[in-house]
Amino acid sequence: MGPPRPCRPSTQERGQGAEAWAALLLQRHGWTVLARNWSCRWGELDLVLAKPRRLLLVEVKARRRSGRDGAGVAAFGVIKRRRLARAWACWQAAHPHLGDRPVEVVLALVPLPVGLAAVRWLRIEGGLG
Repeated sequence: MGPPRPCRPSTQERGQGAEAWAALLLQRHGWTVLARNWSCRWGELDLVLAKPRRLLLVEVKARRRSGRDGAGVAAFGVIKRRRLARAWACWQAAHPHLGDRPVEVVLALVPLPVGLAAVRWLRIEGGLG
């Protein structure tokens, strides 16, 4: 029997670490976290952040390497966007006092392990529509 193998973090733990890293980076730039992993029956929002008069919706994708899916870009297809749009509508309904703020949608591509390489931030033109 050989030495014990180190425990590897689960996919969920890696995703949570990537979300925490993205949130920390944005907080360093003046954003305030309003919600993490907010969910409703239609889907989940990874991060919702605010600055005065602005909201930021961040979908986080963590990958060990850039492969066929473009480091997570391919995972943000039409179905995911629809699910995100429905969840966003639910969040807005639950937070009507923030409804007048414009929202920017960003895809955060976080290389794993977290913190060793730069996060790629991709603005989703046209939002979720």
